[in-house]
Amino acid sequence: MTAASSAVPKDTADRLYSTNQLADDAGVTARTVRFYEGRGLLQPQLAGSTRVYTHSDRARLQIILRGKRLGFSLDEIQAYLELYDADAEHVGQVLHIRHKARERADDLRAKLKDIEDSLHELEQIEHDAIQNLKSKGVDPDSPAPLLKPTRQNETQIEGMDP
Repeated sequence: MTAASSAVPKDTADRLYSTNQLADDAGVTARTVRFYEGRGLLQPQLAGSTRVYTHSDRARLQIILRGKRLGFSLDEIQAYLELYDADAEHVGQVLHIRHKARERADDLRAKLKDIEDSLHELEQIEHDAIQNLKSKGVDPDSPAPLLKPTRQNETQIEGMDP
């Protein structure tokens, strides 16, 4: 999550977006934009009774969406955005995001290890099943037979006496 570049063409920097325009531009719904507004992550201006968003709001929305895509919570994104607003040099923001990125990467590495362990265990189960089937003279690649309920299960399911 890095801040948008400060070198913005004048025609883009002065542009105002409606809720729908901002949502369309970001590839989200207007409801999503209003949700982030309700959480205080976006703060549109009012033109009469219409919400209008600036280029800065557009950049904030891109940061929010990137943060969500990377697995950051809305509270973490809020803290990041608050640091951006408070520190003109963005030193605090960069230190904060470096720390949070490291934490998130460590979490993902742990999840990846869990997934790899689960895959290994499933592959071992499959291998054991293949060996078992082969020892019984069954082709492990043949389609699995459809298991039919016994007459006793059918009567229990239908609520009838066996």
